[in-house]
Amino acid sequence: MEEARLVNKADCTSAGHYRFGRPGVECYCQHESGAAVIQLQFLINEGALVSALADDSVHLWNLRQKRPAILHSLKFSRERITFCHLPFQSKWLYIGTERGNVHIVNVESFMLSGYVIMWNKAIELSSKAHPGPVVHISDNPMDEGKLIIGFESGIVVLWDLKSKKADYRYAHDEAIHSVAWHHEGKQFICSHSDGTLTTWNVRGQGRPIQTITPHGKQPKDGKKPEPCKPILKVEYKTTRTGEPFIIFSGGLSYDTVGRRPCLTVMHGKSTAVLEMDYPIVDFLTLCETPYPNDFQEPYAVVVLLEKDLVVIDLAQNGYPIFENPYPLTIHESPVTCCEYFADCPVDLIPALYSVGSRQKRQGYSKKEWPVSGGNWGQGTLSYPEIIITGHADGTVKFWDASAIMLQVLYKLKTAKVFDRNRSKEDKGSTEVSDEDPFAIQIMAWCPESRMLCVAGVSANVIVYRFSKLEVTTEVVQLLEVRMQSELNETDSPDGGGEPTSAHHTPGASPHTSGPPSQPSTSSNNSDGGNMPCLKVRSTPLKQSAGYQVDLVVQLVWVSGEPPQQITSLALNSSYGLVVFGNSNGVAVVDYIQKTVVLNLGTVELYGSNDPYQRQPRSPRKSRQPSGGLCDINEGSATSEDRCKSPTSAKMSRKLSLPTELKPDLVLLSVCPPRGANPLDHRDNSFSRSRSSSVTSIDKEAREAISFFHFCETFARKGDSTLTPCLFVGTSLGTVLVLVLTLPPAGEQRQLQPVIISPVGMLVRLKGSVLRMAFLDSSGSLLPPSYDPWYEPNVTTDGEEKVPKRRPVSVSPSTSQELSESQYTVVCSEKQAKVISLPSQTCIYKHNITETSFILRADVVQMSQGVCVACFCANGHIKTLSLPGLRPLMDVNYLPLTDMRIARTFCFTNLGQAMYLCSPTEIQRITYSQETCENLQEMLGELFTPVETPEAPNRGFFKGLFGGGAQSLDREELFGELAAGKASRSLAQHIPGPGGIEGMKGAASGVVGDLARARIALDERGQKLGELEERTAAMMASADSFSKHAHEMMLKCKDKKWYQF
Repeated sequence: MEEARLVNKADCTSAGHYRFGRPGVECYCQHESGAAVIQLQFLINEGALVSALADDSVHLWNLRQKRPAILHSLKFSRERITFCHLPFQSKWLYIGTERGNVHIVNVESFMLSGYVIMWNKAIELSSKAHPGPVVHISDNPMDEGKLIIGFESGIVVLWDLKSKKADYRYAHDEAIHSVAWHHEGKQFICSHSDGTLTTWNVRGQGRPIQTITPHGKQPKDGKKPEPCKPILKVEYKTTRTGEPFIIFSGGLSYDTVGRRPCLTVMHGKSTAVLEMDYPIVDFLTLCETPYPNDFQEPYAVVVLLEKDLVVIDLAQNGYPIFENPYPLTIHESPVTCCEYFADCPVDLIPALYSVGSRQKRQGYSKKEWPVSGGNWGQGTLSYPEIIITGHADGTVKFWDASAIMLQVLYKLKTAKVFDRNRSKEDKGSTEVSDEDPFAIQIMAWCPESRMLCVAGVSANVIVYRFSKLEVTTEVVQLLEVRMQSELNETDSPDGGGEPTSAHHTPGASPHTSGPPSQPSTSSNNSDGGNMPCLKVRSTPLKQSAGYQVDLVVQLVWVSGEPPQQITSLALNSSYGLVVFGNSNGVAVVDYIQKTVVLNLGTVELYGSNDPYQRQPRSPRKSRQPSGGLCDINEGSATSEDRCKSPTSAKMSRKLSLPTELKPDLVLLSVCPPRGANPLDHRDNSFSRSRSSSVTSIDKEAREAISFFHFCETFARKGDSTLTPCLFVGTSLGTVLVLVLTLPPAGEQRQLQPVIISPVGMLVRLKGSVLRMAFLDSSGSLLPPSYDPWYEPNVTTDGEEKVPKRRPVSVSPSTSQELSESQYTVVCSEKQAKVISLPSQTCIYKHNITETSFILRADVVQMSQGVCVACFCANGHIKTLSLPGLRPLMDVNYLPLTDMRIARTFCFTNLGQAMYLCSPTEIQRITYSQETCENLQEMLGELFTPVETPEAPNRGFFKGLFGGGAQSLDREELFGELAAGKASRSLAQHIPGPGGIEGMKGAASGVVGDLARARIALDERGQKLGELEERTAAMMASADSFSKHAHEMMLKCKDKKWYQF
């Protein structure tokens, strides 16, 4: 139970909530006030917790129920709380205040005692100065009647609770931060603001018996060492066999500029300084016994940092840390995007865990994580769930989110693909900034084939394959793509068109530099064309088991203009294609043949059916790019077409993710002037003007690609056969269709080109297209086809194994009528439509919101069918049935207050959703009745009663002559009879909502102590009632006996003795 006390004490945050228990047993408790938690005290082995808050309130939590609740609260009104202490197996809580007084609270009734230790009684009468706030309270381990009180000014008082006076006073020049007892109660140690530790004998008045400055430089002339930083907390723990441990935080020398925060462990003559990654908030030593008057036998230290929790093993040499099983590394680098997948293939989590376990760094303690309180839930509702987070430093993390736990499975560092020529000064930044060129912007993942594709802010796309084998890649496969879409006059300063729009680098020489492929006529066009924003590494890349890079695609600068950021991304493992788009157009890459299959401007996707009459622009001779739109390229360009990598002077472009609400006025001028910082064109509803005037010519020319969907469907009106297609959604609400002509599987797939033909527009909606999906004639979801995963690094006859394509989509039977063969669902920022294929008629339409707009929409599989789930900017979560688009649910859940929520909110199957509620926390929500009904069983048990160890043996001589632990009847001292009532104006008692719940749960046995006490009183009353009835029956029996005896006496009184 000491362990439980520790982790709960440690893992509290300024937001007012905390977590408990062994890995997998988590509980989220939050105070309504939102005030910072300043201290936590467990009622050890009682299933209760006392929390003290910065708003001067104290709360009692009942942990015997699965959802902890507050039983009582006490709000101080005249004094500020600075320190709390609850002795082991005591029901009286000591509370120290800023005024220097100590108040006492009964934790059962949560009422103040009339017994108060006033500061002016505690200090010497001759002292005129106020001693400052109370910074420490604890009772003597060997005598509960003696209380030590530490004041900030440097005064320590040993208070005799029975005689209500100070036995001893200890004064020091330096301010005190904390006090710790030796377990025998004869000595204590204080930590001070000048980095010193002073040791005092209890009976020794005046001066400390020892003063040390652990991190101070000792001058040779015998003078005092130089002052150091304050020692904020010290603990003094003893062992039976060896030297005691003195553990403290802070106290470093002032000349250690830039040194990280440290925890110091002094054991005998050795001093170990343990550096931490973040500032230390608090620490607590885990010991073998809960009794303060026994040898403590410390075995670990739990250190709460500002952004982490570290546990140090004291039993091993070098004090290694335990491997942390909690998901505290979520914010190691700021999260920039995330995806959520429920009901994944069952072999996926073991596969990711297997490769992730090999990544673990060496040097951890060999022991198991020492915090082992609580039991896992017994819920039967469980299916594999995976959350993927993309981060600002280019890392991608896979998390096991099954049931109600979150555990990191695997970590992928995408920045390894690039040359890193930046300093580490920006490490630890809390927001995405210009210094994060590797930040992940969009992720596409196929769980069945395990193919992963990520797009970064530097206009790069990386394709990864999953392998269980380690491999060294001699040359990273690289494609460079020129995406530019601007209508130009014929008198472009660069003259003719450009025959190629992409550069394919053969694997043999990926980094051959040559002259620019296009001569530049502009005088200041030094940053020319064909330059990527990042340089791919040229040295061999060792890739461990897990995700291994298969292909890097980079958008390059064109005529001095940086590439636009990628706004949408999709992959299909069955077709072997990756597609990405931005405000210029769309590009399709064949990652099997490593070629660009299609590179078209958005306008060209429309063909002759362009609904917007876009007019050519007036020429701007100083900055016009080369004429013409980008053409289809089959990857025939040679490596000589490559250009030199950019210098830092050329890379003046600022890269940023949308992190705040900002109107994007740049959309009214399509091409920013040279030297200006192009703003972010990522399609996220906030980056665009909400104006309804969509007829602006400039705005139409900036039509961005917002969504892709691969499918096998009827491409044209009246088709009778299913064709592989790519559906493209744009920021203006248009859905365009591209037909894919794929070579046969096998060897021909490696050699023959994939042909893509634009078919034209299918439908238009209001607002940007957010999501598309396909249903069969019965309304069931048709997932995109995929290839099952295979090991890419196993070869036969020297050639890579090529899987046979296995589409999952099922062709409709010939007996079905074509008019109802398939339905496509399209959801935009404003409305949803269901289109019947191949007739291409809109059969259902629903305007989801008029006054707001949708930030995220997903077509999700529920246990009973399929529905559309939407999250609106006004905070509403809505679901619509499919295919009928009938509203099923509309809940005002969460008004959008932060761009982070918009960037990370996502729905998944079976009624689950998630978002980042703070930079460091994932919030999961459910809109499934089934999950709600099972949630109580899924929750873990926090309280598991254990047998309290025996109290230490006093020994024969100590018992005979005294000197052992002295007990104290606190009830006699602090109770109302002896101490009277406390002032009503000092604190207000507030009954908590958990009291009623606790009483309800009492019948089933999962109750708080108070509830059980009340039940016991009821039982006692019942027994008293039964006793009264029995007493009444006995009295009636006695009366009857008395009457019979009297009659007998009258009958026999005149008889002589010999007559009987």
